[in-house]
Amino acid sequence: MGTQDASGREDCPFCQIADNQTDTDVQLSDDELLCFRDIQPGAAHHYLVVPRTHIDNCKCLQEDHIPLVERMVEMGWSVLKKNKVSNMDDVRMGFHIPPFSSVPHLHLHALAPASEMTIKSQLRYGPQTHWFITVDKVLSQLKTRGKVK
Repeated sequence: MGTQDASGREDCPFCQIADNQTDTDVQLSDDELLCFRDIQPGAAHHYLVVPRTHIDNCKCLQEDHIPLVERMVEMGWSVLKKNKVSNMDDVRMGFHIPPFSSVPHLHLHALAPASEMTIKSQLRYGPQTHWFITVDKVLSQLKTRGKVK
C-alpha cells in the first residue's frame, strides 16, 4: 500500500489517465506529473495535479516526498497561469484528507478564484473544512514530523 507504478493500478482512474487509457484532456504533463480539469469543478478554474506513480493519498506522504509535492504545486501554478487566471492571490491549493478523497490516488486541487467558490465548494475546499488540507500545512507537517497527520 502507499506507492507503486501507475501501471500497477488498473482499477485507479488517475493511473488510467496517466497511462493514456482515457480521452482526458491533459493540460500539462511531464515525466513525473500530469494535470487536467476536475470533472466536478469547485471553482471556475479547478485542476488536478497527479503523480504518475500511484500514491494512495496525502496521508501516505513521507519527508522524501517534499520535492514531489513542491513540483505538484509548481505545476498547479503553471496551469493556472496558462489558463489566464487573473488574480494569483485568489487561489486555493491542497489535498482532501482520507476518507474524504473521491479517488484513492494522490491529487492536488488547484482552484481559482477561491473567493468566488459556492457555499458547497467552500464546504469541500474552504479554510473552515476539516476535510481539506492546504499545501502549506502538508509541507510543514512533512518538514517537522516527516509524515502528514
